[in-house]
Amino acid sequence: MRRHKTWFAVLIGLAAVVIALGRCGNNMPEAANANEEIALPAPETTGTMSVEEAISKRRSVRSFQDRELSLAEVSQLAWAAQGITAPTRGLRAAPSAGALYPLELYLVKSDGAYHYVPAGHKLVKVASEDLRGSLCAAALGQSSVREAAMDVVIAAVFERTTGKYGERAAMYVHTEAGHVAENIHLQAVALGLGSVPIGAFNPQQISNLLALPTDQVPIYLIPVGYPR
Repeated sequence: MRRHKTWFAVLIGLAAVVIALGRCGNNMPEAANANEEIALPAPETTGTMSVEEAISKRRSVRSFQDRELSLAEVSQLAWAAQGITAPTRGLRAAPSAGALYPLELYLVKSDGAYHYVPAGHKLVKVASEDLRGSLCAAALGQSSVREAAMDVVIAAVFERTTGKYGERAAMYVHTEAGHVAENIHLQAVALGLGSVPIGAFNPQQISNLLALPTDQVPIYLIPVGYPR
């Protein structure tokens, strides 16, 4: 009887995966040129919308137009999340416990997936396929992940923080992810874009999809695009 229950649970799990793939489509990653880099345009440090207005207008957006983001918009979002704002000291746009910066940013778009490198404000291509369908499946079939012009994946390297803060590190890292996410959400509003925080996903599936190093754990997912 117990064996039958176990197999039943496995079948239910497989069915859920199949349903998610059906909703999202499925793209397998294609190896990218490891040396392919994209220099991002310099970010703007002044804008036409106040912080107060961006806060008042921020809402979760789950339906997006079929419209790409410009490279300037990608640049601005990446900078708001993890860009260097004090070059002489290497400090970034979001606060970090001990300035240890345990977070890594990945951007998944129609033309591939990219790792954001704050030093030099650039992208490094990690996949050449449109992985949004597979990312949607890893996010339990949430259509906003597939529809968004860009999905931001925030991954954490907890070891960067545990060395100094021990057991408190996990709390600090997750708090920092919240800082980064709010910067993304508010920057999106200021650019006339929409975004939505996603917490329901399978971290291992995302790690496999993006071929993340073993010490990087996906902890936050943010679809961004032009609201429908």
